[in-house]
Amino acid sequence: MTAETSQTLDRGLRVLKLLADTDHGLTVTELSHKLRVNRTVVYRLLATLEQHALVRRDLGGRARVGLGVLGLGRQVHPLVREAAMPALRALAEDIGATAHLTLVDGAEALAVAVVEPTWTDYHVAYRAGFRHPLERGAAGKAILSARRQPQPADEDENAPGYTLTHGELEAGACGAAAPLLGVTGVEGSVGVVMLADVVPERVGERVMHAAREVAEALR
Repeated sequence: MTAETSQTLDRGLRVLKLLADTDHGLTVTELSHKLRVNRTVVYRLLATLEQHALVRRDLGGRARVGLGVLGLGRQVHPLVREAAMPALRALAEDIGATAHLTLVDGAEALAVAVVEPTWTDYHVAYRAGFRHPLERGAAGKAILSARRQPQPADEDENAPGYTLTHGELEAGACGAAAPLLGVTGVEGSVGVVMLADVVPERVGERVMHAAREVAEALR
């Protein structure tokens, strides 16, 4: 901590991060231990966060992330989209296919940014706001691959690569996508969708490069 920072705010943000990292919530005692502060401080932090609906406590007294974070989350998409657009534009123009940034929304993959190439005679129409199950399509499967092999460093040779699919979301369309790696709080992928029988060999590496560019812009 420095003279310019707020200890209380720092602790409150740490509470939210701890709760976001667990599915079953945390008790006051557990939070007290993790934060290395007494229980009275934790009670005050939770009470303040509850007033803003950022935290809720169940009947058993375990604290969980509250629905108020959804309102904050809705404001994140435009920021993420803006940061990703340069890499997506370059990807779409280079490959000649529709490029997209897809983020996790519950059990679904949600396209939050889409760029179509300007020079092609035809391409796949793909719109921001399009949803599909994570288990279908290259974008969702790339995200799931990162979950199975979470690697914080994109240069790690064991990190997830790219995923290819054909006809899973639209007949005659194939896709390639690579997960975003090393971006705290953001789970997603960058990919392209095209009308083709097979994805050209160079597309996979190009998609991975774009995913690295987007991840760097979001860090």
